[in-house]
Amino acid sequence: MSVHCVLTSAGRSLSPSCPAVGLLHRLPLLPCSIKRRNMSFRRQMDHLERTALNQRQSAVYPAQVCGIMNESESVKRLRITAHPDFNFKAGQWVDFFIPGVEKVGGFSMCSSPGLLQREGVVELAVKFANHPPARWVHTACALGSQVAMRVGGDFYFDPSPSDPAADLLLVAGGVGINPLYSILSHAADLLPLGRASGGRGCNVGSVHLCYSAKTTEELLFKNPILRVCREFPDKLTCEFHVTQQSADIEPHLQPFVSRGRITQEELRTHVDPQRTLCYLCGPPPMIEAISKTLSALGLPQDRILFEKWW
Repeated sequence: MSVHCVLTSAGRSLSPSCPAVGLLHRLPLLPCSIKRRNMSFRRQMDHLERTALNQRQSAVYPAQVCGIMNESESVKRLRITAHPDFNFKAGQWVDFFIPGVEKVGGFSMCSSPGLLQREGVVELAVKFANHPPARWVHTACALGSQVAMRVGGDFYFDPSPSDPAADLLLVAGGVGINPLYSILSHAADLLPLGRASGGRGCNVGSVHLCYSAKTTEELLFKNPILRVCREFPDKLTCEFHVTQQSADIEPHLQPFVSRGRITQEELRTHVDPQRTLCYLCGPPPMIEAISKTLSALGLPQDRILFEKWW
């Protein structure tokens, strides 16, 4: 694809009045032909370098921040009004372009495609870091801030009605919950559609979330996760893990929280080599350890999908 074609496609998606238009001349041209990421990690790479072989949409769309919430002491959740043509699959991320910030951010959507369809917004949860895009989110982002976004990523859940039902095992560490919360929410959106169509819609199997963080305060989205599990108790379940909690666990969370890391015994309960599809997102050492455990439990490698951000 020529440079002219890429810039023309992106240019049509940007309003001339949007400050993000000035970013167009810096948008990189990237190949898009890999299904899985190499699990080695020798150094921290820039987002665009780290994801250079992932598929990306060609269009870059203007967007506007319409909500900012503190998800935890170190994580801000942005609510962003998206362009009408913007679309994504549950689990994908965006290249996040900020006027005046040279570095490009890489943030997973934590909302579902259904929220985008219903309300025209997407949500990102960004942990504080000294990387310029994350620092901007925490120190300079305001209601009405203009940004631009391009969707990418091979890590997603997007079943069609013709696909056989799969049981999902979602394993998250820290802010790795973001794409998995998107997938969980998407599964919850599909369940009523399947029932209303008499089983002719997307056939969603069971979904179990294993989510580990240092403390319960750092368990992002814990209350909405519990709400959706209560709404579909026959389909959706979760178990939280805390590894450095010294304080007492809140009473309403106690039935769902275990102290210590995710165990092989818990994973074994939710692994069926013929039906289970596992999505992992978290620090690389955690992903590697969980992947080895799942393989030892008989889950084929092509049913273990992972996303690494550290």
